[in-house]
Amino acid sequence: MEKPERLIVDGKRLDGRAPDELRPLRIKAGVLKRADGSAYVELGRNKILAAVYGPREMHPRHLQQPDTAVLRCRYNMAPFSVEERKRPGPDRRSVEISKVAREALEPVVFLELYPRAAIDVFIEVLQADAGTRTTGITAAAVALADAGIPMRDLVAAVAVGKVDGTIVLDLTSEEDQWGTTDMPVAIMPRKKLITLLQMDGHFTGEEFRQALSLAFKGCEQIYEAQKQALRERYSVKREEGE
Repeated sequence: MEKPERLIVDGKRLDGRAPDELRPLRIKAGVLKRADGSAYVELGRNKILAAVYGPREMHPRHLQQPDTAVLRCRYNMAPFSVEERKRPGPDRRSVEISKVAREALEPVVFLELYPRAAIDVFIEVLQADAGTRTTGITAAAVALADAGIPMRDLVAAVAVGKVDGTIVLDLTSEEDQWGTTDMPVAIMPRKKLITLLQMDGHFTGEEFRQALSLAFKGCEQIYEAQKQALRERYSVKREEGE
């Protein structure tokens, strides 16, 4: 990918968005029949599927926790999800993202209600265009809710960064590659609690406050779309008499 001369021209980004604008977002809940809960999210050119299985008895049994369920997350990028075919199977990056996704979701799930059980969350990236970890967390939260698992709140997630000296919301792959900072953030919107915050690059103190405020604004918009997707799912269930 050749580096563009400028990533922001006359206040607009290369895809025409303002610095504080999300890419087009679409969320659908209950897309897989055989999963206990599922969700599909498109954010820009990202296409991500999440599936939840459980709670179910934890195997192998020696990994069971006597007073709580274990949340297990697996993030995976399909070989065809990127321009140059990705080698199938887990790599260091997918193992790391699986771990941070689990840590971002654990605070909202009432795991103590299901001792000795496992709840499995699968995040499959079908098409990638920057921000797959945050989009995957957003999808997984909707899939957990679709599975009927008791939750304190949903988790909404988005990345913010610095491009051409400007703080921007929801980076594209060009901005991710050529910008100077990338900060994925996940929150529990009702209580405004952060469940994930990572940073690649650097901000000044003032830039960090501005970026965090922008992340919260973006997450609020995503949260509304998550709730709408679940409302649509439940209205379909009622009509079908499920």
